[in-house]
Amino acid sequence: MDAVMKYISRIHRCFRQWQSDKMEEAGLNGIAQNYLFHICRKPGISQEKLCEHIMVNKSNVARKLSSLENEGWILRETSENDKRSYQIHPTDKAKEVYPQITAHMKEWNELILEDLNNEEKELLLKILPKIAKKAKQLAESEEHS
Repeated sequence: MDAVMKYISRIHRCFRQWQSDKMEEAGLNGIAQNYLFHICRKPGISQEKLCEHIMVNKSNVARKLSSLENEGWILRETSENDKRSYQIHPTDKAKEVYPQITAHMKEWNELILEDLNNEEKELLLKILPKIAKKAKQLAESEEHS
């Protein structure tokens, strides 16, 4: 079963490359698009919640957010409820590219699944959430051990 991770990783890397190529003109790589996707979906998301959504450690998220802020994609504001916490907001620049990001994600899904019949698609979409849930449980249990 070592092939499972090989294929999941390959699909993910190919998507990031494809996504980066699609948004090259806007100056966004696949990783930046992932951040903007979540920030545009939930304006005002806390930096902590963003870490949880994208499953990336706090220091990496902080560095990427700093870069996105410097490039004019996001604004970070100190939370009114907790002065040690930041809320992340998309700028107008980010809001403008958000529809492209979501369209590309939809297009990718359609393209990679086009050779599957409906039964295969349904089965895959039934199995993947179970695998993702288990992966998250394992990752979280390792964080606290």
